[in-house]
Amino acid sequence: MNQTERTFERSLQGRVAVVTGAGSRAEGIGNGRAAAILLARDGARVTLIDAVSEWVETTRRMIAEEGGEAEVAVCDVGRDGDCREAVDRTVQRWGRIDILVNNVGIGGPTGTAVDVDLQAWDEALRINVTSMMLMARHCIPHMQTQGKGAIVNVASVAGLIGGHPGLLYPTSKGAVVNMTRAMAAHHGAQGIRVNCVAPGMVHTPMVYARGMSDEIREVRRKRSFLQTEGSGWDVGHAIRYLASDESGWVTGTVLPVDAGATAGRHSY
Repeated sequence: MNQTERTFERSLQGRVAVVTGAGSRAEGIGNGRAAAILLARDGARVTLIDAVSEWVETTRRMIAEEGGEAEVAVCDVGRDGDCREAVDRTVQRWGRIDILVNNVGIGGPTGTAVDVDLQAWDEALRINVTSMMLMARHCIPHMQTQGKGAIVNVASVAGLIGGHPGLLYPTSKGAVVNMTRAMAAHHGAQGIRVNCVAPGMVHTPMVYARGMSDEIREVRRKRSFLQTEGSGWDVGHAIRYLASDESGWVTGTVLPVDAGATAGRHSY
């Protein structure tokens, strides 16, 4: 049986996106900043959410310099009221929400189950996991009304494989992976796609703002098949794809952006 080719418009003109963690804690391009810029380049109007106004205002300025349209919402996405207010402001300004990028995340406390700080553990889970549920809670009803929407959650390869020195970070990112699958199952019949990007050893402001020796940076680079260093742009392009109609038959997927790091080990 012949099937008609599905054709998609790359443009996001007329779409409205919400991106959390849209700032960068140092000069440069983080995952959220890259995603926001790329969505705006394709025509989306973007609400930029971050806890630090200076970080996210820089992103807004970069979008404006390219002729894009964005607004800043400074809030704590771990607080239900803040999430509701940011979503309400977006709808009041632009009338809709088509895309949600749940990018916010922190490294969290170090330590194993034996010695991790419990208060820091709870706080980090609130930021890394609960925030994504809260943002989805307030965005999904608008997508349901429209009969269509796209959510992209940002996890990490640390949520797919073992070996991380701490317990909190891989635990929280693993939760994001399966939260993505559950959300995809819950809302697929409503036309809402939910996917996940799992970045590997990308070199972003979140990484280098903490300080990193050249030796450690080289070790990170060599962990992948390609043995090249990724950037926030690599992650941002994956997010843009999953947010667009080009991925219209993709949901519940976890896309590693890691130069092959999770595909296996070198045979040499």
